[in-house]
Amino acid sequence: MDYSIYPRNDILCIDMRSFYASVEAMKLGLDPMDTMLAVVGDLNRSGSIVLAASPRLKEKYGISNVSRYFEMPNDPEIHIVPARMADYLHVSLEITKLLKNYAPDEAIHQYSIDEVWITVNGLQRIFGNRYEIARKIKAEILDNFGLTASIGIGDNKFLAKVVMDLHSKKHGIAECTYEDVEEKLWPFPVEKIWGIGSRMKRNLNRMGIVTLGQLARYDFQQIKKRFGIIGEQLYWHAWGIDLSPIYGDFTKNEQKGYGHGISLLRDYTKKEVETCILDLCEEVCRRARTANKAGKTIHLGISYAKETAGGFSRSHSIERPTNVTMDMYKICMQLFHKFYDGKSHLRHVYVTLGNLYEHEDIQLDLFEDRVKKNNIGYVMDAIRDKYGSTAILRASSYTDAGIIMERSKKIGGHQA
Repeated sequence: MDYSIYPRNDILCIDMRSFYASVEAMKLGLDPMDTMLAVVGDLNRSGSIVLAASPRLKEKYGISNVSRYFEMPNDPEIHIVPARMADYLHVSLEITKLLKNYAPDEAIHQYSIDEVWITVNGLQRIFGNRYEIARKIKAEILDNFGLTASIGIGDNKFLAKVVMDLHSKKHGIAECTYEDVEEKLWPFPVEKIWGIGSRMKRNLNRMGIVTLGQLARYDFQQIKKRFGIIGEQLYWHAWGIDLSPIYGDFTKNEQKGYGHGISLLRDYTKKEVETCILDLCEEVCRRARTANKAGKTIHLGISYAKETAGGFSRSHSIERPTNVTMDMYKICMQLFHKFYDGKSHLRHVYVTLGNLYEHEDIQLDLFEDRVKKNNIGYVMDAIRDKYGSTAILRASSYTDAGIIMERSKKIGGHQA
């Protein structure tokens, strides 16, 4: 491979190790790397997921972010704490502020709450080479927040991310240039590589591709024919090539639709789910109105409780775009009554408003006062914006089946 034709940049991928657990350990005055601590989504539910486990807890008991609360060993040394999403968001924002001391906003790409790319091109005279910059950032994060960061350094985003995943968790900082790909990446199984999930792993394994090196040496045309554009990307990633942008506003993406869903904490009956669907429609339409959008395709997804399993996922398109809560709710209820089996309890509900149009493009109906219906929604939104999300609600939201009151106390589905 002739790498001379591809751009070389100085990219760092920074990951906060066991971020939630580390923040909680620091709040308790404990060493995040030496303490056994688990962050649990809901301490009142034995089946609640473990959102984060400290490195020592992972090492000793194998607890990870796919474990459940009831699987926690009975060890008095283990600290079990509830998730506090507002605290994690606050620390994440403060870390990003720290990074702005090294690079401008357009060079920082926040990938998740605990992971970020930063481009440090041209900063050698100020901070040293890219390895020295990584070392300084790692030390500053530890000094200011007590948190341990793993940092990958690469010629592009992909190399920085993958070498961080594969090597820096052990060594703290790891670096990979184009010339290092064969040695540092090719020996690893394909499922260890960022962007390759379990389904793609099975497909590649059936083709005799087990390691990244085997993927790189496979016939390009066959990979492209089998997997299309995704296959092309995988092939070039196997050679360490990634042409994704390194500067810009990485947060602006065209909105395809607005969706909202919930995994219910208990089995819901048919009547209770009707209330839940109304609350979800209210939130989806509020978000659409805020963006001055309306949609023509309404989707409802339902999952049943474990004893019956199954469920359904159906959509319906309407003639005129809408962002009126009761319009969307009416369609959702038509789908629900048509496809619900009539007996199963329900545990997951999801609604989506898609096929979006600008609100100004909505045609008025001579026989229906749509202006008044739209204005009601906007007035309710204005009240909530000024006085809080629960300042004005439908009466059904105050019942046991309503979800808005409880969700207003959470961030990302977890306690704030």
